[in-house]
Amino acid sequence: MKLHPEIPRVGKGDVVISHVGYSFVYNEEHEQACWVAYELTKEETTKAFERTNRFKPDPAVSTLTANDADYAGSGYDKGHMAPVADMEWSSTAMAESFYYSNMSPQVPGFNRGIWKKLEERVRTWAIENNSLLIVTGPVLRKGLKTIGVNQVSVPELYYKVILDNHEPSIKGIAFLIPNASQSAGLQSFVVSIDSVESVTGIDFFPNFPNEATIEKTSNIEQWNWTSSRTTNTLASAKASVSIQCHGVTKSGTRCSNKTTNVNGYCHLHESQSESQ
Repeated sequence: MKLHPEIPRVGKGDVVISHVGYSFVYNEEHEQACWVAYELTKEETTKAFERTNRFKPDPAVSTLTANDADYAGSGYDKGHMAPVADMEWSSTAMAESFYYSNMSPQVPGFNRGIWKKLEERVRTWAIENNSLLIVTGPVLRKGLKTIGVNQVSVPELYYKVILDNHEPSIKGIAFLIPNASQSAGLQSFVVSIDSVESVTGIDFFPNFPNEATIEKTSNIEQWNWTSSRTTNTLASAKASVSIQCHGVTKSGTRCSNKTTNVNGYCHLHESQSESQ
C-alpha cells in the first residue's frame, strides 16, 4: 500500500478508504468521492501497464457505489479523479483506478480537453519536482443534476490541489474548473488552495508546516508552463492495438471509430490530439 500521511482533514463520520495507489472519502449522497488523494513520484510516471478499461463498483465501499447502468446513455464521461496514467506504475493500482468510487460524471469536451491537459501538466511537474502530493475532486452541493437510478450528482466544478513539499522551493497550486468544454488555457483556472478550501469546506493539508503561507497564494510563477509533454513509455508498445478514438464529435460525444494511432485519435480527430 503506497499512501502518504498528508491527506485532507477527515470530518466526523467520514471514513477514509485506501487502495494501493490512492485514498478517498466517499460521499453516499452524491455517489462519488468528495476527495481523492495520492502521492505521484517521478519514477511512477515512467512505468506502464496495459490499461484495462474495466469499470466496476468498488467493493471497499460498504454503501455501494455507482455502476455501469448509471452512466449508460447519460451523455457524460466516467471521469477519473486519480488518472489512470498516474497509476500505471502498478497493475493493481491501475485496475483499482477504474472503480466507480474514483469516477465522476464529466462533460466529454471537459474530460478529454482541459481536464486531460491538467493531468498531463501535473505529471510533468511530478517529474520536475521528483514527487507531488495531489488531491482531486468534485465540488459537491445540494441541488445538482443527477444521472442514473443511483442519482449520481453531476458536479458543476472540479478542483485539483497540488503540493510540492520539497525544500528549498516548497510550493502549492490549485485549479478550479467548470465542468464544460473550455477554450482558455490552464493558467486561467489557477486559484489559491485557500479558495478551493472555501468552496469545498475541505482542509487539504492540515498538518503541513507553513500551511497558511503556502495556501493563501496561487504561486503561479513558481511552476513550469512550457509546452513540453511527458513521455508515454507505453505508446510505442500500443501502436498495433486498436482502441476507441479519444476524439470528441461536433455533438459533444466520444468518437466511435477505432484507431491504432499511438496518440489515440483517428484520422478525423487527429487535430484534437495536437491541442492536448
